Amino acid sequence: MGAYLDHAAGTALRPAAAAALAAALGTVGNPSSVHRHGQVARALLEEARERLAAAAGCEPVEVLLTSGGTEAVNLAITGAWRARGGALLVPGGEHAATVGTAEALERAGATVVHLPVDGEARLAPATVADAVQRQPGAALLTVLAANNEVGSVNDVPALVAAAHAGGVPVHVDAIAAFGSVPTRFDGSGADLMSLSSVKIGGPAGIGALLAGRSAPTAPLLHGGGQERGLRSGTPSAALALAFAVAAEEAVADLDAEAVRLAALRDRALAGVLAALPGAVVRGAAPGPDRLPGNLHVTVEGAEGESLLLLLDAAGVSVSTGSACLAGVTRVSPVLLAMGLPEATARGALRITFGHPSGEDDVDALLAALPLLAPALPR
Repeated sequence: MGAYLDHAAGTALRPAAAAALAAALGTVGNPSSVHRHGQVARALLEEARERLAAAAGCEPVEVLLTSGGTEAVNLAITGAWRARGGALLVPGGEHAATVGTAEALERAGATVVHLPVDGEARLAPATVADAVQRQPGAALLTVLAANNEVGSVNDVPALVAAAHAGGVPVHVDAIAAFGSVPTRFDGSGADLMSLSSVKIGGPAGIGALLAGRSAPTAPLLHGGGQERGLRSGTPSAALALAFAVAAEEAVADLDAEAVRLAALRDRALAGVLAALPGAVVRGAAPGPDRLPGNLHVTVEGAEGESLLLLLDAAGVSVSTGSACLAGVTRVSPVLLAMGLPEATARGALRITFGHPSGEDDVDALLAALPLLAPALPR
């Protein structure tokens, strides 16, 4: 199949998570049923919730299971607005799930205040402090823990402190950060935090919103009152358990894996800069302020989509940005929010490593880079 270097879009199912999923799929019963089979399913579901809570640094009751990261983000933002009213504070360069939710709420009458980010796509605490002074009683600040495109990591505790000083609750989209850099709900100070299974080697189709007991939120789905009445619907105990197993493994291996992935990234970066004249690294410098497996460059005068297709023809899968914008030819809103000209932003290339990545993947990338010559400016 070649080299897969788009792990930010979704990574492979971890063997331990796959084994847990396969074993749990044989469980029969609805966790909400009172009979024996239902209670067996309930016990499995609650075991998963407890294990996920321990990995994420929260109480089991704070784990609200969802269908994935997008639903978790929607529930956090829309739920807070419905619960509190007031303005939504949304930084530039956020994920499409956040941007789309904010746009939908704006059409419904919400006030959306867009906050500027710096040239690394990072939000400054001073910007938050100014915003909460200008928007007293704001419904929510939502912010990425780490940018999913350029890999920059925000100072979440400082941002939360700035918002809370003005009485504004905070939702942290930790989907790109959890399992890659130290990320704990109890250490962030946030009121709400979104996670996704597929980004850490768990199965697709499940995520979680971590919601403090006093977090402002209201349900999007109505029905049987599952998940503290905030997310009705029959949860999958099997998916939840596989998600929890993947989270445990990702958190346990965090430090060693960060060193390993950073080494792969840095070797790939050296090759990219040597092979692609005009390539410029975007996002924070390598170190604690950048996701270890993220490599993002723009190539002046080139079209990122052309570079992607040439690499794909050579058996190397990369991306130009968020997979949620796949199939749409458009300039990355993240790069534009960082202040890049549209012509420069069109030359974006994102290469991301994950738990299955190895030196052979870097070898394949380096071997394919000379094939990009036809798409480079002359």
